[in-house]
Amino acid sequence: MKVNKKAAARGGKLFESGLFCAESVLQTVAEESGLESTLVPGIATGLCGGMARTGGTCGALTGGMLAIGMLRGRRSAEDSVEETYALVQKLSQEFEARFGSTDCTGLLGCDLGTNQGREQFKQENLDERCRELTTVAAGLVMALLDDTREAAGTSSRPVDDEA
Repeated sequence: MKVNKKAAARGGKLFESGLFCAESVLQTVAEESGLESTLVPGIATGLCGGMARTGGTCGALTGGMLAIGMLRGRRSAEDSVEETYALVQKLSQEFEARFGSTDCTGLLGCDLGTNQGREQFKQENLDERCRELTTVAAGLVMALLDDTREAAGTSSRPVDDEA
């Protein structure tokens, strides 16, 4: 699957600036889509660190899911969930295929919910791994959204192959 290089670079830059994984992915997608809200990136904060350090789903991935919902989610109870679900499933499958897991603990090899795990995170510079996950997730989300816009004939934004 392709990765939008511009979005990937922006996601990495936001992560390096101090935003965490889910926040960076959501902020990237909002910016790339021309959306401004005081809710972004804060609405994603609890998703960072594998669902607030519980070892759950990677924040970069859940931030991407939230971003998809932000742009393609239902606006009323009568709207279909099918497009949103299909995009989230595709994102999750691609993420797992690339990284071998979707959960934070599996991706990092440590439990951020413990002092020992947070110390391991620091000692092994695992923030670099998180930056990589964030970068790829941001690029994947925008590529998925671009592909569906192009299929509908509503976007001419190019999607680049991953380097």
